[in-house]
Amino acid sequence: MIPVCEPTPIGNMSKYVNECLNTNWISSNGKFIDEFEQKFAEYCGCKHGISTTNGTTALHLALVALGIKEGMEVIVPNFTMIATANAVVYTGAKPVFVDAELETWNMDTDKIEAKITDKTKAIIVVHTYGCPIDMDRIDEIAEKHNLYVIEDAAEAHGATFKGRKTGSLGDIACFSFYGNKILTTGEGGMVVTNSDKLAKACRSYKNHCFGEPRFIHKNTGFNYRMTNIQAAIGLSQVEYADVLVNSRVFNAAIYNSQLKNAEGIILPPECPKGKNVYWMYGILVNKKDNVMSILNHMGIQTRSFFYPMHKQPCFKHLVNKDDKYPNSNYLFEHGLYIPSSSHLKMETLIEVAFKVKQAVLLAK
Repeated sequence: MIPVCEPTPIGNMSKYVNECLNTNWISSNGKFIDEFEQKFAEYCGCKHGISTTNGTTALHLALVALGIKEGMEVIVPNFTMIATANAVVYTGAKPVFVDAELETWNMDTDKIEAKITDKTKAIIVVHTYGCPIDMDRIDEIAEKHNLYVIEDAAEAHGATFKGRKTGSLGDIACFSFYGNKILTTGEGGMVVTNSDKLAKACRSYKNHCFGEPRFIHKNTGFNYRMTNIQAAIGLSQVEYADVLVNSRVFNAAIYNSQLKNAEGIILPPECPKGKNVYWMYGILVNKKDNVMSILNHMGIQTRSFFYPMHKQPCFKHLVNKDDKYPNSNYLFEHGLYIPSSSHLKMETLIEVAFKVKQAVLLAK
């Protein structure tokens, strides 16, 4: 079985982890925390990096630091992984869903303003599967309505919009380092920002809001601390970030060359104003479930696209029955992604593409 995605050990990973073990700095203190935060923030073009336990807690920290709370609303893509919306719910605020566009698979920027009310305080943008959203349009809307912009860049390490890296495009940004991400720490996340105030708030809230004296807490905080071992892995990944990112882009180039004229397959979007890093190489096909089943029997692991937020049972009470999300439905019904690990060899990529074409024909 060719897995849909595996971590790619590279560089100094073993060396750094062994240093943690040999020195007994294995918890949430240690030199690798600071080094990883600094290097990843620099990679994104940001002043501050705040490590967290995962991408979801990074989003929660960002929202809390911005003052998002009960009674407020936050614009969220309807086509996304549920963590984006869950983080809003954790604050007591209401996620308000906006349909996707078929051209980029990102949130449709032309449909955002219709969802803005006097309770709306922020927009969370997701760079879906590594394709940056049109941040020019997002900035225009945010400035007009005085809204914060939060980047959920969990899927877009190293992607760029007009030459600027994701993470540096909004007020604050959040990354995941889950095992299938381009850069990984197994589990883990990061908040990045250029705001001293927001960085200070995130650092406080992620560590129970310890004060002076230490065990006096003026606010209710959380335990979202990353371990030194995870940070050691993360630092080894950041040192090879360009290699890992370029490997995903290389995967996409080979897949595109093999599948571009294939009947019944729609390829992933390109980004005219930016660089898609193809976190996962997704395609649209008819009879998706049949295609996935056939590929499984051929030894090719796949994954379905996201189940839209408006269809999630836990969010049923948040959805107006008159709201329609046809593009999100279409992407879910037709979308799947194929093996995308950064260390795939060319012969493997060509084999996968050949079997994908076969599966699509057999599923007709």
